[in-house]
Amino acid sequence: MKSSRWLVTFLTAAFLAFVPAAWAQLNAPHLGYVLPAGGRQGATFQVKVGGQFLNNVTDAHVSGSGIQAAVADYERPMNAMQATQLRERMQELQKQPMSPAVQKEMADIRVQLLIFNSRRLTSPVLAETVTLQITIAPDAEPGKRELRLATPQGLSNPLIFFVGQLPEFSEKETINVNTQPGANQPQISMPPTNMEIALPATVNGRIKPGLPRPSVPPVPGQQFTPGDADRYRFQAHHGQQLVVAVSARELIPYLADAVPGWFQATLALYDDKGNEVAYDDDYRFNPDPVLHYEIPKDGEYTIEIKDALYRGREDFVYRITVGEVPFVTGIFPLGGRAGAQTKVALQGWDLPVASLTLNAKDKGAGIYPLSVRKGELVSNIVPFAVDTLPETVEKEPNGSQKNAQRVKPPVVVNGRIDHPGDWDLFSFEGRKGDAIVAEVYARRLDSPLDSVLRLTDASGKQLAFNDDHEDKGFGLITHQADSLIAATLPANGTYYLYLGDAQQKGGPEYAYRLRISPPRPDFDLRVTPSGINAPGGWNVPITVYALRKDGFSGDIELALKDAPRGFILSGAMVPAGQDQVRLTLTAPPLQSREPFKLSLEGRATIQGHEIRRPAVPAEDMMQAFAYHHLVPEEALRVAVPRRGMFRTPPSVAGAQPVKIPAGGTVRLQVQVPIPPNNLIEKVDFELSEPPQGIELGDTSLVQNRGEIVLKCDAARAKPGTKGNLIIYITAERQPPAGNQRPQANRQRVQLGTLPAIPFEIINR
Repeated sequence: MKSSRWLVTFLTAAFLAFVPAAWAQLNAPHLGYVLPAGGRQGATFQVKVGGQFLNNVTDAHVSGSGIQAAVADYERPMNAMQATQLRERMQELQKQPMSPAVQKEMADIRVQLLIFNSRRLTSPVLAETVTLQITIAPDAEPGKRELRLATPQGLSNPLIFFVGQLPEFSEKETINVNTQPGANQPQISMPPTNMEIALPATVNGRIKPGLPRPSVPPVPGQQFTPGDADRYRFQAHHGQQLVVAVSARELIPYLADAVPGWFQATLALYDDKGNEVAYDDDYRFNPDPVLHYEIPKDGEYTIEIKDALYRGREDFVYRITVGEVPFVTGIFPLGGRAGAQTKVALQGWDLPVASLTLNAKDKGAGIYPLSVRKGELVSNIVPFAVDTLPETVEKEPNGSQKNAQRVKPPVVVNGRIDHPGDWDLFSFEGRKGDAIVAEVYARRLDSPLDSVLRLTDASGKQLAFNDDHEDKGFGLITHQADSLIAATLPANGTYYLYLGDAQQKGGPEYAYRLRISPPRPDFDLRVTPSGINAPGGWNVPITVYALRKDGFSGDIELALKDAPRGFILSGAMVPAGQDQVRLTLTAPPLQSREPFKLSLEGRATIQGHEIRRPAVPAEDMMQAFAYHHLVPEEALRVAVPRRGMFRTPPSVAGAQPVKIPAGGTVRLQVQVPIPPNNLIEKVDFELSEPPQGIELGDTSLVQNRGEIVLKCDAARAKPGTKGNLIIYITAERQPPAGNQRPQANRQRVQLGTLPAIPFEIINR
């Protein structure tokens, strides 16, 4: 028979334990914050991890070596149903004689309800907490790590966790409840943090949400106090070069349900008389503030951190480094040539040297971390770019066509916008029909420059202009301020490139690297999510993004690199002209307690040469309810928490890619090896995010083999469109025998996914 559903008649309750209630990714643990977000080398301490679906956490994984993490406790806060039950109990108690026991129980219930009301704005994705016992080895490498939790449902998203070198202090969060006899309603308060610390130090805390304003009884919609402000006191001495650096957005880059989409920290420094002596609400274009202050006299000083909008949330977590610690504010040049040594001048505070020499002998083109050591202490990390092109340095004066600096492409120019209103001009010779690309690297290398590029001919006629060019490979930059021009030269002659700051700013820190060259077609790749949960034998959808450069538009073949046996990619191609593709990863039919670490790469032929590029794992994060950013992560990890329902993965027969005629149909033979005697019926297929004009038609079933019909609407489909089709397999679960309301108790269950089906729309 023909139907959009397949009827499966063999039923048994034994199979239900293996049928997941949602797609593997949906019920996987999700982490919102970790507090404290790091610890000192050689320390043992506890941290709390907040998130959702954290019950039954079995393991904690921290990247790198030297850290052990064990699960110590799990806590789920009271839910609305439990609160209702407490209110009903209160009503029952009010009808009883007011014995001391009854009065005590009523007082306890009031306190529980008051605490519940104080937390009622907590998002469900932050409501559960897991306590971990962390031990950091004394020789553990300092810096960023990734923390993930694992449950029987799979692996969580990663959170940043720091290994530090300084003594650590953690904010002590307390909630006071006033239950004085005779009070109509207990009162709840949260004393402001006002801790004493000793320098140098790293301070851990969070800006907590406000509490409900007094109301008898608490009512829905009541007003809440602002988020708190945390203060830390310390002794400082005359002449100390104090550096105070906050990590907040660095820890949790984007909050999907907040505007702005991150914790916007502000930092103030007060003297012993309460006078504000320094303040910052950002560091250049970075939302995390940094202060530098020379202590004028001995005494007690206080730093205060709060949110710029007086908000507070469970995930407004911070780490503050305080003391005479090395901090690099700028370098010049911002990069150097591959295979060569580059002398780099350093700017900053409490630095042990004014310059250093970087050896790029064994480095290819890319961006590498740079830091300096002051004794045992390691400074912050700044980026250093390496390229294969010849390099030169900008020479002043070069602010007009008369004294424009002559360069010969291909070349990378290292320069600065030295002062507000400064323009740097470069001239080069070109021939008619030459393709030329001019690209600025500044904001992507931590320079505050908001560049502008303008290309003119010798007469001053503008041929091209660009202010901001988006590079999706830098997902932490919300203002893409680097410029790029691609142009074809109209005639033989001299051409001029103007480079300036869009806001007419400038100074020693406004450095840049300007590439002037013919197009260099290339690509980078990102793969999301960075943590994949795939029951053994399942096909799991993932997305690969192609970041194309300098006009490259060809096919990119995708492949796993040195993957364990049994992992398979289906639909492993980014079609020509497209920037992303959804494909499927098949996990081997097994169960593994430890997650696998996979590598994925792309291959393309460009100008007769095979180019290979790694696919960098990333998380697709949403900011301010609308904007998506690809935030790079350390590794692509795949959990196979259990065996899937299929003995072998579902499959699609026939040649691929599938040719779908515009205005026509195509039939696909599929196999869904559902074991016999299972308690499911009405199997469905759902086409996920189909291209315009393609939809599912009727399907039919003979045992575990079937046929899917794909229909293509000629009015909406575009011949030549290529990609992959992702088709989910779902079913209804039959209620137990004897159930009086069978229809009300039917549940949809997810059985898996067909392997990605490559397709092409063709003319009929």
